[in-house]
Parts: sequence; C-alpha cells; structure tokens
Amino acid sequence: VFYQQLIHIRILQYTTTMMKYLIAVLSLANAAAFAPVSMPSSSLSSSTSSLFAAEYEPMEGEGKLNLKIDLESEKVVNMEELEKGKKVYCRCWLSGTFPLCDGTHAKHNAAVGDNVGPLIVSVKKEE
Repeated sequence: VFYQQLIHIRILQYTTTMMKYLIAVLSLANAAAFAPVSMPSSSLSSSTSSLFAAEYEPMEGEGKLNLKIDLESEKVVNMEELEKGKKVYCRCWLSGTFPLCDGTHAKHNAAVGDNVGPLIVSVKKEE
C-alpha cells in the first residue's frame, strides 16, 4: 500500500510539473500573439487594430493606408470642382477608379470586418 501511495504521489508531482510547463508555454504563445508586428505591405489587415490609440506607436512601414495609388508622390491630392449632381469618392484606397469609388470597399469590409465606405459629395439643388 505504501508503494502504491508513493507511486501515486510521484504521478501527481509529474502531472503538476507538466501542467506548469504547459501553462508557461501557452502563456508565452498567447503573449506573442498580442505583440505588435509589422504586416506585409500587401496585407489589408493590421494586427495592431485592437490596440488603444494612446498605446499605439507604428513600426516603420506599418499602418500604411495607401498601398497602390500614386506611390511615388509625397502626398496624393486630387481636386475637382462640382457644379451639379454628385460624386462618390473612395476612402479605402482600394478603388480601381481612384479617387472615385468603385465599391471595392464592400469586398474589403466583408473580408476583414471593417465598416469603411465612400464619401458622397453633392451640390445642393437651387430652390
């Protein structure tokens, strides 16, 4: 009976040690999952989107919105005069007809759970 109890105690000690090891490994894996990382420039999502703005400090090259429109320019600027009607402008930087919206944001929203939409500008009708 004594040896059976001793074996039982050893098994419990081994199991406890293995559980502590497993918890430590899982904790490190979870901590690494929440560490900010630089995403490839072709990626639409960002791993840092869940961070609070006050805590967020972008890494070099991270957080870039414009991945394809006039990349050589220091700043992308478009100016148009609107005399009548309305225009729908892209705000997701993914439109094939930039600066006008072509609805690409809908695919982006479905893929990443975002809620971006266009800017609609219209001229007020004269009364």
